[in-house]
Amino acid sequence: MNVNFAERAHNHNWKLDPIVRSLLDTDFYKLLMLQFIWKNFPQVSVTSEIHNRTLKVKLAERISADALREQLEHVRGLRLRRSELVWLAGNTFYGVRQIFQPAFLDWLEHDFRLSDYEIHEHDGQLVIRFSGLWTEVTLWEVYSLAIVSEMKTRAALAELSEIELDVLYARAKTRLWNKIEKLRAVEGLRLSDFGTRRRHSFLWQEYCVQAAAQALNTRNAIHTTDRFSGTSNTALAYKHDLEAIGTNAHELPMAMAAMASRGSDEELRASQYQVLELWAKSYGNELLIMLPDTFGTTQFLQGAPDWVAGWTGERIDSKDPFVAGDEYIAWLVQRGQNPRTKRLIASDGLDVDTIISLHEYFNGRIRFSAGWGTLLTNDFRDCHPRGEDTFEPISLVCKVTSADGRPTVKLSDNASKATGPVEEIERYRRVFGSPVPAEEPVLV
Repeated sequence: MNVNFAERAHNHNWKLDPIVRSLLDTDFYKLLMLQFIWKNFPQVSVTSEIHNRTLKVKLAERISADALREQLEHVRGLRLRRSELVWLAGNTFYGVRQIFQPAFLDWLEHDFRLSDYEIHEHDGQLVIRFSGLWTEVTLWEVYSLAIVSEMKTRAALAELSEIELDVLYARAKTRLWNKIEKLRAVEGLRLSDFGTRRRHSFLWQEYCVQAAAQALNTRNAIHTTDRFSGTSNTALAYKHDLEAIGTNAHELPMAMAAMASRGSDEELRASQYQVLELWAKSYGNELLIMLPDTFGTTQFLQGAPDWVAGWTGERIDSKDPFVAGDEYIAWLVQRGQNPRTKRLIASDGLDVDTIISLHEYFNGRIRFSAGWGTLLTNDFRDCHPRGEDTFEPISLVCKVTSADGRPTVKLSDNASKATGPVEEIERYRRVFGSPVPAEEPVLV
């Protein structure tokens, strides 16, 4: 792939240059979650909101609310193409054919719509809120984050001359290839692209994914290596014949807990396992990767029913991945499971050195893989030709804030990532038995 990024950035002459051009330009797990919601909670209403955790970056000073609205409205007008629907219907995902039900795809083609939204400014930040049926709101998460992230990029690009743009991308390419060269030397490594939501741009993500796939995967008469497993970006998986990666995220247990919070404390605590039961039923006991840190990993594992140990694996998000991996392995052994048959996926702010260290630490103990996100698709640190920090990635999230009229809560294994009203957080900590964890810095 040979893209002149400098020329493309310099020649933005269109009335509107859409950032999201296909409804497939989202993380694969969002489509799986959408089908789950469509099937089980079609009438539940939710609200979600974008939050910039990097407070020093005042997004309202860099991004026009009107320009943002144009980008969001463009996405609302998109529909899946016939070829995209055929691919979703006929492709094999995780070894499973027809993972998307015909009735769901028919609804997606004819009846799906994205909800309305509000945009306003507060203390230099853009406040973007989505409200409506859960089926109408959930896909906004990745679309909106990718749009805001790329609009921030475009604002910074507009300040550079063409030669400065050339320097910027030359430095970023060099950094990317230096990282890939390190990874090429690691036997048995498995990693995937998880970088859609905070990417520098769609074109840059595409370049990074193609570069990683071509450099890390080898097929010849002598041997085959598949260090790069695929991408979470469904559009790139479709376009480049890659594996679409992903299952589910914190949104599901957060929303189900909120709905259960009207009942007893025991009903609230049980909701974190009920979501797994419903997921397994919805997908015929496939796609069984759990994400246990929504209300604290330790309490989740300690209280989990025995059948949870039969799931395929665990994705680590907010806990130190070395600590969390050891905890999961010990728990599996305690529950009579062989860790070597299970999967462990790390995915929080990873970069090359940590990925390699984790692979070496867990190799032979469990089937480890890494989700390489923002620091694959948006690492322009120290690449600015004038030494400025305007291209550094920020920690931008979009979280569900209410479900069925009740506030949502996320406790996390990192207090910096906790969300929800203070009084609700206090109740959840008491109910789930989750102590206040240490606050760790959040880069992305």
